[in-house]
Amino acid sequence: MSRLMLLDTPSLYFRAFYGVPESVKGPDGTPVNAVRGLIDMIARLVADRRPERLVCCFDADWRPAFRVAAIPSYKAHRVAEERPAGDVEETPDTLLPQLPVIDAVLDALGIARSSAAGYEADDVIGTLAHRDPGPVDIVTGDRDLFQLIDDAREVKVLYTARGIRNLQVFGEAEVSEKYGIPGRAYADFATLRGDPSDGLPGVPGVGEKSAAALVSRFGSLAGILEAVDAGTTEGFPAGARKKIEAARAYLGPAELVCRVVTDLPLDVADALPKAPKDPEALLALSDRWNLASPVNRLLAAL
Repeated sequence: MSRLMLLDTPSLYFRAFYGVPESVKGPDGTPVNAVRGLIDMIARLVADRRPERLVCCFDADWRPAFRVAAIPSYKAHRVAEERPAGDVEETPDTLLPQLPVIDAVLDALGIARSSAAGYEADDVIGTLAHRDPGPVDIVTGDRDLFQLIDDAREVKVLYTARGIRNLQVFGEAEVSEKYGIPGRAYADFATLRGDPSDGLPGVPGVGEKSAAALVSRFGSLAGILEAVDAGTTEGFPAGARKKIEAARAYLGPAELVCRVVTDLPLDVADALPKAPKDPEALLALSDRWNLASPVNRLLAAL
């Protein structure tokens, strides 16, 4: 089977932006550190992992309405204070002009880009990973995508917390070892524990250890709630049963927020090109933005 690689592109270009100095600029003085960094990341990933197919997944909506309706605090702390309309994510001023350049370079190369109106990159990744027979490599710095791991189909997460050169490969065993939960139960675990980085409070009084113990004992959030409804007391850490009961109104919406969507109607031509789709456009972009070196490294990897 051909290997599919799915990139959490916003995660990667933010990492590139903060990891490559802003002194890296185009001939006109515009910073291109995120562009160069992202291209070099893709070149490294292609060279090291040799995928036959690759999709750069993007947010069409970084804070989808259905998730905000469920949990109003979802990513609320990341909303820019001054915005013309709607919720705009806080993005550094020197990163914003680089995003159209990233799109143009990927298009000239012929590397697939995918997004879905009203959804995040996570949901695009979830859909493409869920429907693929595997193997699938998901490249991200977001632990939420651990829920997509599936050893049976060789769906793994290449976790970027230590950088692209030091990727941590997570399968079900690695998730179990790190969090003490069944390998694919991360969404249930995160729903209980919460995630301050996403504005999810979790169940009051249920921390990481209690959440792991509950998910490990009952297998899933649904299993935990069934045990609560049945009056079961065995297997609940001290006081945890009452805390779960008190949080019933929170748990349903929170699970909706934490659970990645896996059934979007996406149509993506994901074959990784051997040569650029539009060589002239790629050359012009390389000259305009001083990208010849990273582009050539990516072309060599392809």
